Amino acid sequence: MVKDEWLTPPPILAALGPFDLDPCAPIVRPWDMAREHYTVEDNGLLKPWKGRVWLNPPYGPPPIVGPWMRRMVQHNRGMALIFARTETELFFETVWQSARAVLFVQGRLYFHHVDGTRAAANSGAPSVLIAYGDEDAEILRACAIPGHFVRLDKQPARAIAISGLF
Repeated sequence: MVKDEWLTPPPILAALGPFDLDPCAPIVRPWDMAREHYTVEDNGLLKPWKGRVWLNPPYGPPPIVGPWMRRMVQHNRGMALIFARTETELFFETVWQSARAVLFVQGRLYFHHVDGTRAAANSGAPSVLIAYGDEDAEILRACAIPGHFVRLDKQPARAIAISGLF
């Protein structure tokens, strides 16, 4: 069964929170990710975002994840958790060009089901925490989550054409 509702491991939230809003929370959840939650029934992409946002978007291809990440870029306050697909167009657009910092998480995360049980298998791919705004970059730098922290400067992307490479 394929699904896109995977809950963030509680230690991640504890290390980075508290958050004001989770705009794509599951309807049923064993713990709160933020003070306020929007679910699929609310369509968090259309609702107002306020304060520090926690974004663990529905996992899937760019047409699924992209709108959430673009909205986070517009909001520019909070943190996101996605797969570390650093070479993708979406990552360049919404992370490399827009975020203030990233933390490449050491190892692979074990997400949780909506009933609170930990998944039997890890996520199957590396994860990255992304900070939007200077305050969140500092919170990410100071947190105790194992991984590699990288501060990002907002610079325009460079296009390098190497004959025969692309």
